[in-house]
Amino acid sequence: MQENPVDPPTRAALPVAPSMSATLAEAGMPRQFNPLDRRVLWISALAMVLGGAVAGIARLLTGLIGLVTNLAFHGRWSFEFSSPAGNQLGLWVIAVPVIGGLIVGVMARWGSRAIRGHGIPEAMEQVLLNESRIPARMTWLKPVSSAVAIGTGGPFGAEGPIIATGGAVGSLIGQLLHVTADERKTLLAAGAAAGMAAVFSAPVSAVLLTIELLLFERRARSLIPVALAAVIGTGVRYALEGNAPMFPMPDVASPGLLPIAAYIVLGLITGIVAVGVTKLAYAIEDGFEKLPIHWMWWPALGGIVVGAVGYVMPATLGVGYDNIAAVLGGRMALGGMIALCLLKLLSWSVALGSGTSGGTLAPLFTIGGALGGVAGVLLANWAPWLGVDPRLAALVCMAAIFAGSSRAFLTSVVFAFETTQQPHGLLPLLGGCAAAYLISGLMMRNTIMTEKIVRRGVRVPSEYLADHLDKIAVGDACSRDVVSLDASQRLDDVRSWLLEAEARARHQGFPVLDDRGQVIGVVTRRNLLGPPLQGDPLVGSLIKRSLLAVREDHSLREAADHMVESDVGRLVVLSREKPHRMVGILTRGDLLAAHAQRLREARHLNRHLGRKATTR
Repeated sequence: MQENPVDPPTRAALPVAPSMSATLAEAGMPRQFNPLDRRVLWISALAMVLGGAVAGIARLLTGLIGLVTNLAFHGRWSFEFSSPAGNQLGLWVIAVPVIGGLIVGVMARWGSRAIRGHGIPEAMEQVLLNESRIPARMTWLKPVSSAVAIGTGGPFGAEGPIIATGGAVGSLIGQLLHVTADERKTLLAAGAAAGMAAVFSAPVSAVLLTIELLLFERRARSLIPVALAAVIGTGVRYALEGNAPMFPMPDVASPGLLPIAAYIVLGLITGIVAVGVTKLAYAIEDGFEKLPIHWMWWPALGGIVVGAVGYVMPATLGVGYDNIAAVLGGRMALGGMIALCLLKLLSWSVALGSGTSGGTLAPLFTIGGALGGVAGVLLANWAPWLGVDPRLAALVCMAAIFAGSSRAFLTSVVFAFETTQQPHGLLPLLGGCAAAYLISGLMMRNTIMTEKIVRRGVRVPSEYLADHLDKIAVGDACSRDVVSLDASQRLDDVRSWLLEAEARARHQGFPVLDDRGQVIGVVTRRNLLGPPLQGDPLVGSLIKRSLLAVREDHSLREAADHMVESDVGRLVVLSREKPHRMVGILTRGDLLAAHAQRLREARHLNRHLGRKATTR
């Protein structure tokens, strides 16, 4: 069909050439998105095997910590997990953490600097910047260095190193096998979740932790393998150690309205404390950075403080899970909780700032639990009409300090429930952790998990939203006013029309029709206005590639991915009812317009029953 080159047609629906119909579904259309496929079965099977292996590694690591603890503090050969608190070393106890710090410093300098710290920020960095590829040596360097640091009195929990080690093992498997970067990330998260589940018998909170701190998403193809790994990790723990809760506490009564309000206020206060704790830890780390000695010696210097505090209060040494259980069970006196809260904070913050190897979860739970226990006892004595249970106050503050410092909100709530199995604590936990999360977000930009890597220039996602482009159909965003060219038109005529600068000539791409009015491809403005060609060729000869198309019922996310994979800036849009009819053109500008709509929805304040509207 011949068209006037000065006035190319505008068409609402154009047929696609029959010669293209066989290839549209194969090459010209975007890949069909499937939430689940057979690859998920394979990754899930790997994750289950990984979960069992990591649970075994967790058992070995706790045994290794027990061995180092028994050798260093009690002079006996035993793998039993024990506390350094009952030692008879006297002032010599100060030397034990110093020696441990020296060993960790040597391992960090000549092994890997990545063993310094609690492991989760380093895993986050590998996920965000390195396609979840953790060096293989971390699978043994991290657990061994952590066993030395904790076993010699470091005030850390075993869970952080186990989570980091599980993630490293998952990453190693993902590097040995042919998997995608996304699948490697899933295996890393599965190993981390299995490690946490194996330590605390808390599979649900382990899955939530990986979502909030490692995966940065909630998709079925990653969630299912991670959940299965956590289940297997917990099952192995049940088989080896039984299914009793990690922190058993007497049953608490269901709270009324006044106690719930009090627990929310306690959560708010604990959120402020969490901000202070985070800032203190990094202020101490900054102080170590200014020392005129090599960082290898910092853990030993931190060990002096750990040992001195441990001499004053031996309960601050080591993981301190028994301290958490005592606080939650109401078995620790008021003075003991005050001392534990302050001295554990001092010992842990200095040790963490010095760059030794260990975890943050157990110390934060100890500090928060003791703080809540103190507040609960005072409220129970000074304001008995509030009906605050000191044990429940300790539980709420234990979870709230982690929610405020890490922003792992759901993890904190569910973890406190799973480790105590107190259903009546869920409502206070939800309110208290929400309050801590709120005040922390208002007062502090980064968290205890992200501050370190943000300082190194890593951009960490803080909100996990559904993809806006995935919610919009192509048919709702494409341009329907299609200006097309005929394949038989002469290039010089079309160039003249383009140079006249009519409104319809300002497009960057034009569908090309054959003599039957069927679409055979797309030419761009650059093709048409490029360097002079020999003779006066036909427009149809300028088509360089087969037709790339998208249906109007595809999502903009699928269309955008298709553009990226095909390296084009526009796609022909085909009808949903009649797959061979063109109904529009989708350009990159249309994608940006969809994002503009998202910004308007987020920032434009509307009052639907009035006329006023403002923009934030």
